[in-house]
Amino acid sequence: MNKIQAIRGMNDILPTETPVWQYLEATVQQLVQSYGYREIRFPVLEQTQLFKRSIGEVTDIVEKEMYSFDDRNGDNLSLRPEGTACCVRAADEHGLLYNQQQRLWYRGPMFRYERPQKGRYRQFHQIGIEAFGMAGPDIDVEIILLTARLWQALGLAPQVRLEINNIGTSADRKRYGDALIAFLRQHEEALDGDSRRRLDSNPLRILDSKVPTTQEILRDAPTLADYVSEETVAHFDAITGMLDAAGVAYEVNPRLVRGLDYYNNMVFEWITGSLGAQGTVCAGGRYDGLVEQLGGRSTPGVGCAMGVERLVLMLQEGGLVPGQSLQALDLFVAVGDGLMGQALVLAEQLRAQLPGLRVQCHCGGGKLSNQMKKAFNSGAPYALVLEADAAGVLAEVKLRQLGEEAGTEVLPLAELGARLQALFPNA
Repeated sequence: MNKIQAIRGMNDILPTETPVWQYLEATVQQLVQSYGYREIRFPVLEQTQLFKRSIGEVTDIVEKEMYSFDDRNGDNLSLRPEGTACCVRAADEHGLLYNQQQRLWYRGPMFRYERPQKGRYRQFHQIGIEAFGMAGPDIDVEIILLTARLWQALGLAPQVRLEINNIGTSADRKRYGDALIAFLRQHEEALDGDSRRRLDSNPLRILDSKVPTTQEILRDAPTLADYVSEETVAHFDAITGMLDAAGVAYEVNPRLVRGLDYYNNMVFEWITGSLGAQGTVCAGGRYDGLVEQLGGRSTPGVGCAMGVERLVLMLQEGGLVPGQSLQALDLFVAVGDGLMGQALVLAEQLRAQLPGLRVQCHCGGGKLSNQMKKAFNSGAPYALVLEADAAGVLAEVKLRQLGEEAGTEVLPLAELGARLQALFPNA
C-alpha cells in the first residue's frame, strides 16, 4: 500500500526543530505578559461569514484562499485564515469589550490555500497581539514598541525595518479609490491581470502589486496622503512623534495599505530582506470599526500578528537560539544489569528533588558501552552510570561529563542530589 503523506504546504515540525519554536514562543510569552497582555484561545473553525464580513468578500483571502465547507448541519464553516476577527468575535461574545480596556494575545495555526514556498505555507502559525477600548495613538505606539523590543530580545533587530502609513478612514479610502480608479482606467491595458480584476472590486490592493510594469504606472498615480482626513493626520503625527521620542526608526510608505479591509488610520509592517520574497514578518494596524462591523458595540481596536515560521527561519539561519534552549536533556542514565527498577526509582527521586532537571533513563537493556554511545548522542552534558557492586547493590554512582572535557566523579547516592543541584542551579 502507498504511504500516506502530509498535505502539501502543511508541514510536520520535528523534534530537532521544536526547541527553536519553544524558545521563540517562550520569549514572546514572557514579553507580552510583561506588558500586561493576557492570553486568549479560540477555535480553528469559525462561521465563514465571520471572515467575509471582516476581511472583505473581494479580498484574495476570501475569494481564493480559505478552506471552507458545509458541515453535516449545512452550516458553512472555514478554517481560520487569520486571528483578529476570531479574537474580536470571542471577546465580544463573552462580554470582554464594551466600556472596557483589554490587552489580549494568542497563538496558533492559520490556514490559507496558497502556493507553498519558503516562509509561506498552507498551514502556518501566527502570534497575535490585540488591544481594545483605547482610541488614542499611545496604544498604537505601545504595540510597535513591544514588537521592537521583541526583535531586540531575539537578536533580530539588525535584520528588520519598520514601515508605517496612514490609510485614513473608510470614507477617505472611498474618495481615494475613486480617484485611483479614474487614473488607472487610462492605463488599464498595461496593468497585470490581477490588477485589472481588482480595479472595480478592490483598487487599493493594486498598490501592493509586485509586477514591475504595474509599479511603473503607479509612480504617477494619486497618493492616499492627499485624501486622508485632518483627524487621522493628527493621530498619525502623534504616533510618529512618539516613535521619534522613543528612538524607533521607521519609514513612511505611502503605498502600504495591508490586505485586510478592516484596517483604518495607522498600519505598519516589519520587513526583512533575509527571507527572499516573503519579507513581512509582522504586520498590523488600527481597526476601529471591526467590532461594530461584526455585531458588537463601537469599540476602538489595534493589533498585529507575526509569522512564526518566518521568525523561526530567521533564528535558525542566524544561529540566534541559545545552545541551552536547543539542549533536550541534562542527564542520561545508563543502567547496568539488574538495576533497571532501581534506576527508574532513582530518576523519579531526582525529578522530585530537582523539578527542572531533564533526565532520561535508558530503557530496553543492552551493554553499557552501547548505552554510553547513546548518552553521547543524546546531547546531554552528563551521564549517570549505575553499576551494582559484588553483592548486587547500588551504593554509589558514576557521574560522567560528556563532551571534549570528559571526566568522571564517583559519588555516594546520598550526595548525588546536592551535586546535581550545584551543576544545574536552575533545575
